[in-house]
Amino acid sequence: MNKATEPAAQLTPRDREILRDVVATFLGTGEPVSSRRVAKLRRHGLSAATIRNVMADLEDLGLLLQPHTSAGRVPTESGYHMYIDSLMPSRGVPVELRRQIDESLTPEGSGEELTSVASHLLSELSHQIGIVVVPALGETVLRSISFVPLSGSRALCVLVSASGFVDSKVIEIQRQVPREELIRISNYLTDNFGGQTLRQIRDRLLGLMAEERAQMDRLLASAIELARQALIAGDPDLLVEGTSAILMRPELADVERVRRLLDTFADKARLVQLLNRMIEGEGVRVVIGQESDLTSDLDFSLVATSYGSGDQTRGRMGIFGPSRMDYAAVIPLVNYLGDRLSQALERTMA
Repeated sequence: MNKATEPAAQLTPRDREILRDVVATFLGTGEPVSSRRVAKLRRHGLSAATIRNVMADLEDLGLLLQPHTSAGRVPTESGYHMYIDSLMPSRGVPVELRRQIDESLTPEGSGEELTSVASHLLSELSHQIGIVVVPALGETVLRSISFVPLSGSRALCVLVSASGFVDSKVIEIQRQVPREELIRISNYLTDNFGGQTLRQIRDRLLGLMAEERAQMDRLLASAIELARQALIAGDPDLLVEGTSAILMRPELADVERVRRLLDTFADKARLVQLLNRMIEGEGVRVVIGQESDLTSDLDFSLVATSYGSGDQTRGRMGIFGPSRMDYAAVIPLVNYLGDRLSQALERTMA
C-alpha cells in the first residue's frame, strides 16, 4: 500500500494538510475540489491563491489531477494511497457493527454458510459490492468422503473439507456396487486420506495404482476407481453480493459503465484469477483505478484481504466499488471481517 512513498518525501506539513482536505472533500462530494473550497475550511490560514499554488505542486507530483482546465482537482491513485497510508483519520469498526458481525458468523455454520454470510455483510455494511472467493475444494483439507448408491451404475459422492465446505457430485461407476461396499470404501478413504488435500490424495492414489496389491485387493481397486472420479479439484467459487444496489450510485449513471460492470462479473473464472493474483500475503490490500485490469475499466477500487483456517489454503474477500469510497470505514471493516471469518472457519474444525 506504499504507492506514494517517493512524493511523500517531498511534501511539507502544509502540503499534506491541503492534500488531506482535497481528498476528504472529494470523497464526500464527488465533485472536483477548488482552492476556494479548501480556503473556506479555514484550517490553514492561507488565501485561495496560495492554496491553488500548493494544489498545482501536488498535481506536478502526481497526487492530484485537474479533469478540466476550469475545474478543481481530484485525487489520483497515488493521492488516494498517500491519504490512505498516512493522512486519513484512524477509525475502527464501530461496536454495534462488530457485534453484528460476531453474531452473524456463528460457529454452528458450515463453510458455505459462513462465506455466504461474509459476502452479504461486506455488501450490507459498506453499501458496495461484497466479494468472497471460496478456495477450490481440491486445495482444501479433506475431512470425510462418502458414497451413496443411486439408480443404475451411478453413485453420489459427498466431500466435506476440514473447514466445513461441502461438495457433491454424481459419478458413473463401472459396475453396480452394493451399499455395504460403498460404506467400506467411504470409511477406507476417510480413514486413510483424511487430513490431506485432494491434490495430495490423487497423487497418492496414482502411486497405489502401480502397486501389485491394487490388482489383488478388490476393495482398494474399487476405492481407487471411485476416488479418481470423485477427487477432481474443480475451480474456486465466487460469491458476489450487492451488484444491483450499487447501480443506484451516481458513478454508474452511464449505461456503458453499467454494461462493463455486468461484463466484469459475467466471467467469474477471469475475476477469480485477477483477485488471486492481486491479493497475496497478510493484511489488507487496496487496488485503485489503473493499478489493475479489474479496476481500470470502471475506475473502481478493490479493498481486499485473505482469509483461512489454520495453515490451510486461503480464500480472498473484499469490497469492490467506485474509487470514491469511504476508505477509513471500509479498510477496517474488511480487516475485521477477514479475521472473524478465519476464526469462524477455525471453529468448524474443532
